[in-house]
Amino acid sequence: MTQMQFVATCEKISEAYLLPVIRQLLEGFPFVILGFHSDNGSEYINYKVAKLLEKLLVEFTKSRPRHSNDNALAESKNASVVRKYFGYAHIPQYCASLVNAFCTEYLNPYVNFHRPCFFPQTITDDKGKERKKYRYKDMKTPYEKFKSIPDASQYLKACVTFEQLDAQAAKMSDNDAALVLNIARKKLFKDISALIRKQA
Repeated sequence: MTQMQFVATCEKISEAYLLPVIRQLLEGFPFVILGFHSDNGSEYINYKVAKLLEKLLVEFTKSRPRHSNDNALAESKNASVVRKYFGYAHIPQYCASLVNAFCTEYLNPYVNFHRPCFFPQTITDDKGKERKKYRYKDMKTPYEKFKSIPDASQYLKACVTFEQLDAQAAKMSDNDAALVLNIARKKLFKDISALIRKQA
């Protein structure tokens, strides 16, 4: 598991608004996507989404009703990424395009190429009990984790090379990327505030 993730927004929770966002997200990953797992919302469970994923040869699965741990990793990333950078305050629907532009240009590159994640090491004791250890020396960015997979290049999309991805990762240091992200975030919330005042 690489922990690569891409954040995107859509103005309304409906298939018409969601389909372009799903396409955008699938195109963002440098490797071929084999599976797509969603919750039970009707915006996901419909013929149009199923047809799109079938065309791309992507297996479509969904969470079980009332089983919140079916998407445990996604839920944890909501806290560590989405809530951390966007907070808990309501952002109006008409600001979705501003937020989406910020995610595409700043947040997604930072999260995947510059923000390190813990990767667990499973240790089995003499009794067969498994424990997970999260060690600092095993921390990597999602991109570094992806590159560490044996023969990782075989999983890349046909139009993507590691040279291109390395150039994107080396464009700036991790600290510079964090600084640029925070400046862009402040500007985003100023723009959202101005747009809310304009609409009022």
